[in-house]
Amino acid sequence: MGSTGGSTRSAPDAAERVVRRKPAGRETDGYAEEAAALRTGLVREIVAGGGLTDPAWRAAFEEVPRHLFVPYYYEAGDAAAAAAPSDTRTTRAGEAGAAHGTVGYTRLWRDDPHPLRRARWLAGAYADAPLATRVRDGELITSSSQPSLMARMLQALQVRDGDRVLEIGAGTGYNAALLAHRLGDAHVTTLDLDPEITEAARNHLAAAGFRPAVVTGDGARGCPLHAPYDRIIATCAVASIPSAWLGQCRPDALILTPLATGLIALRVADARHAEGHFLAIPAYFVPLRGSGPPPQVPTHGLPSRPLLDDSFRFLLNVAAGHLEPVEALALWEHEGRPGRERYGVTVRGERQWAWLDDPEGAYGWPLGPPGRLAPFRGLSPGAP
Repeated sequence: MGSTGGSTRSAPDAAERVVRRKPAGRETDGYAEEAAALRTGLVREIVAGGGLTDPAWRAAFEEVPRHLFVPYYYEAGDAAAAAAPSDTRTTRAGEAGAAHGTVGYTRLWRDDPHPLRRARWLAGAYADAPLATRVRDGELITSSSQPSLMARMLQALQVRDGDRVLEIGAGTGYNAALLAHRLGDAHVTTLDLDPEITEAARNHLAAAGFRPAVVTGDGARGCPLHAPYDRIIATCAVASIPSAWLGQCRPDALILTPLATGLIALRVADARHAEGHFLAIPAYFVPLRGSGPPPQVPTHGLPSRPLLDDSFRFLLNVAAGHLEPVEALALWEHEGRPGRERYGVTVRGERQWAWLDDPEGAYGWPLGPPGRLAPFRGLSPGAP
């Protein structure tokens, strides 16, 4: 998960001590040698899992120091708290939240006086796992995404030399650094509505030797200042595709964004038309702030077994508010339990819809706020 790119602000954390960039280049880094070895191990793990098949992206992950972008982060849950020494700071929700069992977060940070905790912080920075980087009142505000997922998303972006890229959701700045390593600073813009997030990202980037454009603004409105773009990548989930994104793209641009627990890759025809398929991999990102809550996913009347299947849960999410749960189950079983890659999204002017197999086929559901239930064509509940 990346930054939510929205309007909710978190108080600055005193634990973060920004490393200022020296005029000659990167700041002297006391962790550089150990971090390089850990980075090599992380890249090896991602490659073993089928990622980083593009040498240019592999080089970016091998050379960009992730630990400079996460000078502190939080581990969630009672296990983390139990494992932490007694003087490690823990943040929780307010008394009301704590009374309801709100999960606590234990902070790990670069400047911890205890060498074992510093080692734990550094090892965690190079684990193939998402890192919670901002927590307010027990609520996760932003995070650094799982590196293997970032690698798959960046490769799916299909960038070419000279492409201009807009990132929605600046997060820690790490993803922007990977983009800047691949394309150059002048070709990358990263955007977030929270000025504290953009300030921190800008400082992290400078400490690592990168200076792409870091802009404070509403992610749903894009960034016309540096348009047009060849690629837009979002690190926060949307319920529908903001029209401003299409308007700021060149023809044949690609938009990659989380939607309905998946990743949709849209090829842009012009400012009002785009279409594409979901990637096969699942993706769970925090929503774009200010875009409203995601639609409720109904499960009434369903047996428990299909709810354990990721492909069925994806259908429930993509058609949420527009398809009855029992009808969704009948469709899923009749169509051979389709995976994410069989679904797609079409944007035509003011209309946007998700579909199965064919944009003009039997199964399509409008994107955006729930409305009238779409007719379930061709099947009845319980059909074989």
